Amino acid sequence: MSSRFLHVKKGDEVVVISGASRGKRGKIIHVFVKKQRVSVEACAMIKKHMRKSQQHPQGAIVEREGTIHVSNVMLASKWEARRAKRLAASTLRSATEAAQPQPQTSA
Repeated sequence: MSSRFLHVKKGDEVVVISGASRGKRGKIIHVFVKKQRVSVEACAMIKKHMRKSQQHPQGAIVEREGTIHVSNVMLASKWEARRAKRLAASTLRSATEAAQPQPQTSA
C-alpha cells in the first residue's frame, strides 16, 4: 500500500456500482485518500443532528452526503463504454441465433 493513487478524483462523474446507492450517478465532492473513500453528491445521504447554535437556534437535523469506499464507484465514461459493449455483444448474439436455422424435430 505504498502507492496512494486512486482511479477517481474530485469533480469526476461517477456511478455507484454496489451498496445501498447502487446505480446512482453524481460528481465527487471530496476524496479521502488515506481512508480510500469518496463523497458523491446526492448519494449515501445521512442525517446529522446539529446542536443548538447561532446558525441553528432550535437545533436541526441536516441531510448531507456520507462517504462511499472508492472500490464501489466507477467512472461514468467507463460505465457507459462497458454498457455499450455488453449491449453490442447481446445484439450480435441474438442476430447470429436468428440467422441459424432451427433443427427440425420429428416425433
